[in-house]
Amino acid sequence: MKTIIDKNKFGPWAIVTGASSGIGKGFAQQLAADGLNLVLVARRVSLLEELGSELAKEFKIQYRTIEADLSEESAIKKISEATDDLEVGILISNAGTGNVGKFFSVELSEHSYILQLNAISHLSLIHYFGKKMASRERGGILLTGAMGAIEGVPYMANDAGTKGYIQSLGKSLHNELMEFGLHVTVLVTTPTETPVFYKLGFTKKNTPVQPISIQQCVTEALSALSKNKVTVLPGLKFRIMAALTPGSLVRNMSGKMIKKNNGLI
Repeated sequence: MKTIIDKNKFGPWAIVTGASSGIGKGFAQQLAADGLNLVLVARRVSLLEELGSELAKEFKIQYRTIEADLSEESAIKKISEATDDLEVGILISNAGTGNVGKFFSVELSEHSYILQLNAISHLSLIHYFGKKMASRERGGILLTGAMGAIEGVPYMANDAGTKGYIQSLGKSLHNELMEFGLHVTVLVTTPTETPVFYKLGFTKKNTPVQPISIQQCVTEALSALSKNKVTVLPGLKFRIMAALTPGSLVRNMSGKMIKKNNGLI
Protein backbone atom coordinates (compact mmCIF):
# COMPACT_ATOMS: atom_id res chain seq x y z
CA MET A 1 0.00 0.00 0.00
CA LYS A 2 1.16 3.52 -0.80
CA THR A 3 1.72 5.76 2.25
CA ILE A 4 -1.04 8.34 2.62
CA ILE A 5 -0.91 9.64 6.20
CA ASP A 6 2.31 11.03 7.70
CA LYS A 7 2.32 9.80 11.29
CA ASN A 8 4.93 12.42 12.24
CA LYS A 9 2.58 15.18 11.14
CA PHE A 10 -0.49 13.95 13.01
CA GLY A 11 0.72 11.76 15.86
CA PRO A 12 1.61 8.14 16.56
CA TRP A 13 -1.84 6.68 17.34
CA ALA A 14 -5.08 6.52 15.37
CA ILE A 15 -8.48 5.52 16.74
CA VAL A 16 -10.94 3.86 14.39
CA THR A 17 -14.53 3.24 15.44
CA GLY A 18 -16.60 0.64 13.65
CA ALA A 19 -13.30 -1.10 12.88
CA SER A 20 -14.49 -4.70 12.81
CA SER A 21 -15.69 -4.68 9.19
CA GLY A 22 -16.34 -2.66 6.05
CA ILE A 23 -14.84 0.79 5.64
CA GLY A 24 -13.66 0.88 9.26
CA LYS A 25 -11.57 -2.23 8.74
CA GLY A 26 -10.22 -0.71 5.53
CA PHE A 27 -9.16 2.44 7.39
CA ALA A 28 -7.37 0.34 10.01
CA GLN A 29 -5.46 -1.59 7.35
CA GLN A 30 -4.32 1.54 5.52
CA LEU A 31 -3.33 3.41 8.68
CA ALA A 32 -1.32 0.42 9.89
CA ALA A 33 0.44 0.34 6.52
CA ASP A 34 1.24 4.02 7.09
CA GLY A 35 2.92 3.05 10.39
CA LEU A 36 0.35 4.37 12.85
CA ASN A 37 -0.50 2.45 16.01
CA LEU A 38 -4.18 1.63 16.28
CA VAL A 39 -7.01 1.80 18.78
CA LEU A 40 -9.74 -0.39 17.33
CA VAL A 41 -13.28 0.12 18.61
CA ALA A 42 -16.39 -1.96 17.93
CA ARG A 43 -18.85 -4.31 19.60
CA ARG A 44 -17.27 -7.51 18.25
CA VAL A 45 -13.98 -7.61 20.13
CA SER A 46 -12.96 -11.02 18.76
CA LEU A 47 -12.87 -9.57 15.24
CA LEU A 48 -10.89 -6.57 16.51
CA GLU A 49 -8.31 -8.82 18.16
CA GLU A 50 -7.96 -10.86 15.00
CA LEU A 51 -7.48 -7.73 12.90
CA GLY A 52 -5.12 -6.05 15.37
CA SER A 53 -2.93 -9.12 15.68
CA GLU A 54 -2.73 -9.49 11.92
CA LEU A 55 -1.79 -5.84 11.37
CA ALA A 56 0.72 -5.81 14.23
CA LYS A 57 2.49 -8.80 12.74
CA GLU A 58 2.50 -7.43 9.20
CA PHE A 59 3.35 -3.78 9.86
CA LYS A 60 5.13 -3.92 13.26
CA ILE A 61 2.67 -1.57 14.93
CA GLN A 62 1.06 -1.56 18.37
CA TYR A 63 -2.67 -1.89 18.87
CA ARG A 64 -5.39 -1.82 21.48
CA THR A 65 -8.92 -3.09 21.19
CA ILE A 66 -11.94 -1.62 22.96
CA GLU A 67 -15.24 -3.43 23.09
CA ALA A 68 -17.78 -0.63 23.07
CA ASP A 69 -21.30 -0.04 21.81
CA LEU A 70 -21.47 3.56 20.63
CA SER A 71 -25.24 3.49 20.78
CA GLU A 72 -24.76 3.71 24.56
CA GLU A 73 -23.89 7.01 26.21
CA SER A 74 -21.41 5.27 28.52
CA ALA A 75 -19.21 4.23 25.58
CA ILE A 76 -17.26 7.50 25.45
CA LYS A 77 -16.18 7.11 29.09
CA LYS A 78 -14.98 3.58 28.38
CA ILE A 79 -13.01 4.75 25.34
CA SER A 80 -11.50 7.80 27.05
CA GLU A 81 -10.31 5.77 30.03
CA ALA A 82 -8.75 3.13 27.78
CA THR A 83 -6.80 5.72 25.77
CA ASP A 84 -5.91 8.27 28.45
CA ASP A 85 -2.17 7.51 28.22
CA LEU A 86 -1.99 7.69 24.41
CA GLU A 87 -1.31 10.55 22.02
CA VAL A 88 -4.12 10.05 19.53
CA GLY A 89 -3.37 12.05 16.41
CA ILE A 90 -6.07 10.68 14.08
CA LEU A 91 -9.75 10.10 14.86
CA ILE A 92 -11.69 8.08 12.30
CA SER A 93 -15.25 8.46 13.61
CA ASN A 94 -16.86 5.81 11.49
CA ALA A 95 -19.34 3.91 13.68
CA GLY A 96 -22.91 3.89 12.41
CA THR A 97 -25.55 1.95 10.62
CA GLY A 98 -28.55 2.35 8.38
CA ASN A 99 -31.96 0.74 8.49
CA VAL A 100 -34.78 0.80 5.97
CA GLY A 101 -38.39 1.23 7.01
CA LYS A 102 -41.45 3.42 6.91
CA PHE A 103 -41.07 6.23 9.42
CA PHE A 104 -44.15 5.43 11.51
CA SER A 105 -43.49 1.67 11.36
CA VAL A 106 -40.24 2.13 13.28
CA GLU A 107 -40.53 2.54 17.04
CA LEU A 108 -39.35 5.83 18.53
CA SER A 109 -36.82 3.90 20.63
CA GLU A 110 -35.19 2.62 17.42
CA HIS A 111 -35.07 6.14 15.98
CA SER A 112 -33.39 7.27 19.22
CA TYR A 113 -30.89 4.40 19.00
CA ILE A 114 -29.90 5.51 15.49
CA LEU A 115 -29.60 9.13 16.62
CA GLN A 116 -27.23 8.18 19.44
CA LEU A 117 -25.10 5.89 17.28
CA ASN A 118 -24.98 7.94 14.07
CA ALA A 119 -24.76 11.44 15.51
CA ILE A 120 -24.32 11.93 19.26
CA SER A 121 -21.49 9.39 19.58
CA HIS A 122 -19.53 11.30 16.92
CA LEU A 123 -20.09 14.57 18.77
CA SER A 124 -18.77 13.03 21.99
CA LEU A 125 -15.68 11.59 20.32
CA ILE A 126 -14.86 14.83 18.50
CA HIS A 127 -15.24 16.88 21.66
CA TYR A 128 -13.00 14.58 23.71
CA PHE A 129 -10.23 13.74 21.24
CA GLY A 130 -10.42 17.03 19.33
CA LYS A 131 -9.83 19.00 22.51
CA LYS A 132 -6.68 17.00 23.22
CA MET A 133 -5.47 17.46 19.65
CA ALA A 134 -6.10 21.20 19.86
CA SER A 135 -3.94 21.46 22.98
CA ARG A 136 -1.07 19.85 21.02
CA GLU A 137 -1.89 21.90 17.90
CA ARG A 138 -1.90 18.92 15.58
CA GLY A 139 -4.25 16.12 14.60
CA GLY A 140 -6.84 14.97 12.12
CA ILE A 141 -10.54 14.10 12.36
CA LEU A 142 -12.42 12.19 9.67
CA LEU A 143 -16.20 11.86 9.94
CA THR A 144 -18.32 9.51 7.85
CA GLY A 145 -21.40 11.09 6.32
CA ALA A 146 -23.39 9.71 3.41
CA MET A 147 -24.19 10.68 -0.16
CA GLY A 148 -27.74 11.97 -0.40
CA ALA A 149 -28.09 12.66 3.31
CA ILE A 150 -28.33 16.43 2.93
CA GLU A 151 -31.12 16.05 0.35
CA GLY A 152 -32.94 13.40 2.38
CA VAL A 153 -33.60 9.70 1.80
CA PRO A 154 -37.22 8.45 1.88
CA TYR A 155 -37.73 5.33 4.03
CA MET A 156 -34.49 6.24 5.82
CA ALA A 157 -35.52 9.70 6.98
CA ASN A 158 -34.03 9.62 10.47
CA ASP A 159 -30.86 7.88 9.30
CA ALA A 160 -30.36 10.51 6.61
CA GLY A 161 -30.99 13.23 9.18
CA THR A 162 -28.21 11.94 11.42
CA LYS A 163 -25.76 11.83 8.52
CA GLY A 164 -26.82 15.32 7.47
CA TYR A 165 -25.95 16.49 10.99
CA ILE A 166 -22.51 14.92 10.72
CA GLN A 167 -21.82 16.66 7.43
CA SER A 168 -22.85 20.08 8.72
CA LEU A 169 -20.90 19.61 11.96
CA GLY A 170 -17.77 18.54 10.13
CA LYS A 171 -17.89 21.39 7.62
CA SER A 172 -18.30 23.91 10.43
CA LEU A 173 -15.45 22.47 12.49
CA HIS A 174 -13.20 22.31 9.42
CA ASN A 175 -13.01 26.11 9.50
CA GLU A 176 -13.23 26.62 13.25
CA LEU A 177 -10.46 24.21 14.21
CA MET A 178 -7.96 25.46 11.64
CA GLU A 179 -6.63 27.89 14.24
CA PHE A 180 -5.48 24.88 16.28
CA GLY A 181 -3.74 23.27 13.31
CA LEU A 182 -6.30 20.48 13.03
CA HIS A 183 -7.49 18.82 9.84
CA VAL A 184 -11.23 18.02 9.69
CA THR A 185 -12.71 16.20 6.71
CA VAL A 186 -16.15 14.74 6.07
CA LEU A 187 -16.28 11.54 4.05
CA VAL A 188 -19.50 11.75 2.03
CA THR A 189 -19.70 7.99 1.64
CA THR A 190 -20.76 6.88 -1.81
CA PRO A 191 -22.11 3.38 -2.58
CA THR A 192 -19.27 1.08 -1.49
CA GLU A 193 -18.95 -2.69 -1.35
CA THR A 194 -19.65 -3.10 2.37
CA PRO A 195 -22.11 -5.20 4.39
CA VAL A 196 -24.28 -2.08 4.90
CA PHE A 197 -24.69 -1.64 1.13
CA TYR A 198 -26.29 -5.06 0.83
CA LYS A 199 -28.21 -4.68 4.11
CA LEU A 200 -30.14 -1.80 2.55
CA GLY A 201 -31.48 -4.02 -0.21
CA PHE A 202 -29.00 -3.11 -2.93
CA THR A 203 -27.21 -5.61 -5.14
CA LYS A 204 -24.94 -5.23 -8.12
CA LYS A 205 -27.87 -6.21 -10.32
CA ASN A 206 -30.44 -3.70 -9.03
CA THR A 207 -28.04 -0.76 -8.75
CA PRO A 208 -27.69 1.42 -11.87
CA VAL A 209 -24.21 2.66 -10.85
CA GLN A 210 -21.89 0.01 -9.43
CA PRO A 211 -20.36 0.55 -5.97
CA ILE A 212 -16.68 1.32 -5.53
CA SER A 213 -14.25 -0.84 -3.56
CA ILE A 214 -13.49 -0.27 0.11
CA GLN A 215 -9.85 0.40 -0.79
CA GLN A 216 -10.80 3.19 -3.21
CA CYS A 217 -13.08 4.78 -0.63
CA VAL A 218 -10.42 4.63 2.09
CA THR A 219 -7.61 5.87 -0.15
CA GLU A 220 -9.54 8.90 -1.39
CA ALA A 221 -10.81 9.71 2.12
CA LEU A 222 -7.40 9.61 3.81
CA SER A 223 -5.81 11.55 0.96
CA ALA A 224 -8.43 14.27 1.48
CA LEU A 225 -7.77 14.31 5.23
CA SER A 226 -4.03 14.62 4.65
CA LYS A 227 -4.69 17.64 2.39
CA ASN A 228 -7.30 19.05 4.81
CA LYS A 229 -10.13 19.08 2.31
CA VAL A 230 -13.48 19.92 3.84
CA THR A 231 -15.31 17.03 2.15
CA VAL A 232 -14.50 14.06 -0.04
CA LEU A 233 -16.94 12.17 -2.25
CA PRO A 234 -15.09 9.07 -3.50
CA GLY A 235 -15.48 7.88 -7.06
CA LEU A 236 -15.45 10.17 -10.10
CA LYS A 237 -18.72 8.71 -11.40
CA PHE A 238 -20.47 9.63 -8.16
CA ARG A 239 -19.00 13.14 -8.14
CA ILE A 240 -20.35 13.67 -11.64
CA MET A 241 -23.73 12.28 -10.61
CA ALA A 242 -23.89 14.56 -7.56
CA ALA A 243 -22.98 17.61 -9.65
CA LEU A 244 -25.51 16.97 -12.40
CA THR A 245 -28.53 15.52 -10.60
CA PRO A 246 -30.97 17.85 -8.78
CA GLY A 247 -31.64 16.95 -5.16
CA SER A 248 -35.36 16.49 -5.76
CA LEU A 249 -34.65 13.90 -8.46
CA VAL A 250 -32.12 12.06 -6.29
CA ARG A 251 -34.61 11.94 -3.44
CA ASN A 252 -37.38 10.65 -5.67
CA MET A 253 -35.22 8.00 -7.33
CA SER A 254 -33.64 6.75 -4.11
CA GLY A 255 -37.04 6.49 -2.42
CA LYS A 256 -38.44 4.41 -5.28
CA MET A 257 -35.41 2.11 -5.36
CA ILE A 258 -35.34 1.56 -1.59
CA LYS A 259 -39.08 0.88 -1.50
CA LYS A 260 -38.90 -1.63 -4.35
CA ASN A 261 -35.69 -3.37 -3.25
CA ASN A 262 -36.98 -3.91 0.29
CA GLY A 263 -40.55 -4.86 -0.55
CA LEU A 264 -42.11 -1.94 1.28
CA ILE A 265 -45.82 -1.73 0.51
